[in-house]
Amino acid sequence: MQPIPQQIAAELNLRPAQVQRTIELFDDDNTLPFVARYRKEVTGGLDEEQLRLIKERLTALRKLAERRDTILKTIAEQGKLTPELEAKINAAETMQVLEDLYLPYRPKRRTRATIARERGLAPLAEALRAQSGGDLPALAAQFVSEDVPDVDAALAGARDILAESVAEHAEIRAAVREFTAATAYLVTKATADAAAKDPRHVYEMYYDFREPLYLLPPHRLLAINRGERDGVLKVKLELETDTVLGKIESQFITHKNGAFADQLQLAVTDAYKRLLGPSIEREVRQIHSADADDHAINNFGVNLKNLLLQAPVKGKVVIGID
Repeated sequence: MQPIPQQIAAELNLRPAQVQRTIELFDDDNTLPFVARYRKEVTGGLDEEQLRLIKERLTALRKLAERRDTILKTIAEQGKLTPELEAKINAAETMQVLEDLYLPYRPKRRTRATIARERGLAPLAEALRAQSGGDLPALAAQFVSEDVPDVDAALAGARDILAESVAEHAEIRAAVREFTAATAYLVTKATADAAAKDPRHVYEMYYDFREPLYLLPPHRLLAINRGERDGVLKVKLELETDTVLGKIESQFITHKNGAFADQLQLAVTDAYKRLLGPSIEREVRQIHSADADDHAINNFGVNLKNLLLQAPVKGKVVIGID
């Protein structure tokens, strides 16, 4: 891993020594305005915007490093830290990638997959995942027990384990997240009591609305989020389910005509509809909403600056600006 000062310098096209000295100033509790005005000889003349970017990246990269250390320690304590996994975690450049890698090892509440493992169905799930073929009913029959009454119950439990594995697979999550962000439509409908909660029809244009998420202007997304919080709108993402399932199957199913292919396809469909789809929808909406918030804040800042710097009004005294 590249040291933080060198990484920031490369990202911002600055000299590493400049960044290192600036970080030392911030670590000594000097404020950004103070550094910008009175420490130019130390920073090499960096302006406020460059200093702000350095401080933001420093905070983000230190949080990433701290989280990486915690994840490595936690997985190591579980006895599951392989050299390959450690290399992937150390190479992760964003918090999102880091959390995707950690997801299978994160302590979780009791799930359907957990219950299936407790009933001894993990070896059956592993056999299905291996896709080596064989007599499926005979294989599943070996796992019938007091807790697993029949072959169908054994296969259902194995699919629960496989579905959780699919939903927690870092590469699959990344592919689905990218596809969702690029192709999903944001769809809104009025709630049953929208008329009562929106008597002035503030959100009327969104009572039946559909637009590609990536084309949605920030101000419109923020309005939709407010309408949802106010209980006026129901909001969801829509995308081509068959296409996204095909993307998952291409990574998860290697023998499409194998004896276990049907079971694996059922597991993939369940994984997406019950676990992966809702999770990625929340993530993608959160990312776009955060970007919209940043855009709005920047616009407000520019507008306020223009108001405060406008020329005096001849013959008038201004006591306030609305």
